[in-house]
Amino acid sequence: MAESSIEWTELTWNPTTGCDKISQGCKFCYAERMAKRLHAMGVDKYRNVFKITEHPEALKEPYKWKKRRVVFVNSMSDLFHEDISDDFILKVFEVMKDTEHVYQVLTKRAERLLDFDKRVLKGKWPHNVWMGVSVEDTRVVDRIDFLRKTKARVKFLSCEPLIGPLPNLNLKKIDWVIVGGESGPKSRKMEPEWAIDIMEQCEKADVRFFFKQWGGTNKKKAGREINGKTYDDMPDLDGVLADAGY
Repeated sequence: MAESSIEWTELTWNPTTGCDKISQGCKFCYAERMAKRLHAMGVDKYRNVFKITEHPEALKEPYKWKKRRVVFVNSMSDLFHEDISDDFILKVFEVMKDTEHVYQVLTKRAERLLDFDKRVLKGKWPHNVWMGVSVEDTRVVDRIDFLRKTKARVKFLSCEPLIGPLPNLNLKKIDWVIVGGESGPKSRKMEPEWAIDIMEQCEKADVRFFFKQWGGTNKKKAGREINGKTYDDMPDLDGVLADAGY
């Protein structure tokens, strides 16, 4: 567990680490850079650098947190990577169901997600788990359709890094959209009109909108305002916890 600087969460929890690239959004993966740095520092959890590694000991961590938290699951991996076993993913879900936190899970492997929903979970999702897919450009919008078919109570999109326009999104059954530009030394530019268009689509569809950052080589300087305003809308945390029986 680690306190997070990500604007839309509080903690990160990584029961698995490692991943590999499957689309253009992965090109300058921050998690891969961080894993290499942590490996060089001798952090045992990253002994395999960025190869998929399951960490059974991490399953105990959420039981130790003394107050309810908003938790981003696998900021350093993808829970639905093909090399992570169904059994281990199910154990992660059992921990999430068994603890009183709000969990945010994000994947680029939406086909595996839907398969797991139907075959393993059989549509029975914990109410405190928010499920999202990454949608960085029009080449991967089909991920939304796979997400939409799951029984997750809260469904969201992470359009970060946004590397192309996303016109005419089908936001049916989508509760929340995060938009952000790429950051780092080789970051690709996000055009302002791309972000504004998604914001307007969310407004029309009554979907909550969160603008994370403009990005760039100096993301702090670029900021996170659109026309002088920040957009921090999120699904109702209290409602989610009440529905989960907490």
